[in-house]
Amino acid sequence: MIRCHITDRRAAGGIDVLLALIERNARAGVDWIQIREKDLDARSLAALVQEALLRCSGAKVIVNSRADVALACGAAGLHLPADSPPPSAWRPICPPGFLIGVSCHTVEELVEAERGGADYALFAPVFRPLSKDDPRAPHGLEVLRRACSSVRIPVLALGGITAENAGSCLDAGAAGVAGITLFQSAQTPFHTVV
Repeated sequence: MIRCHITDRRAAGGIDVLLALIERNARAGVDWIQIREKDLDARSLAALVQEALLRCSGAKVIVNSRADVALACGAAGLHLPADSPPPSAWRPICPPGFLIGVSCHTVEELVEAERGGADYALFAPVFRPLSKDDPRAPHGLEVLRRACSSVRIPVLALGGITAENAGSCLDAGAAGVAGITLFQSAQTPFHTVV
């Protein structure tokens, strides 16, 4: 199972607290740390990514939206919003083994992401998100099951994922789970998630 911590420094309580959480999660076996700090300028984002890389032995650091920062810092991958150019457009400038994932909100977007060369996809929202308001209705487990069976690439469940419902997502075919609250809450026993 792939466990992906998506960052939110504001929800964490600042960059220093976020970096401590990243280090804790990497030590506990979280597989991917997706740095998703959309409002940071390139210099500040690069500084955060570089510091995260120093603290992430064993976990892959993936940068949200910014190929320039991901490549300049030596991150393991890039995560793209659903309306981005396809992963195949980025491949010529990426090193071998560089992961490129896509956020998807429909089965059709998942199929398109795979066709466009994505290595993985996040599918959301499965449940009502815990960290933000989302006008989209939650898909639920049956749609997640259909989504996962429609592609060969790994699909990670996102949106309202908790230690209690993560197993249901895996049973529905998800290759893993992703989240903010799941990995940033001091109370969450994230390392026990299936």
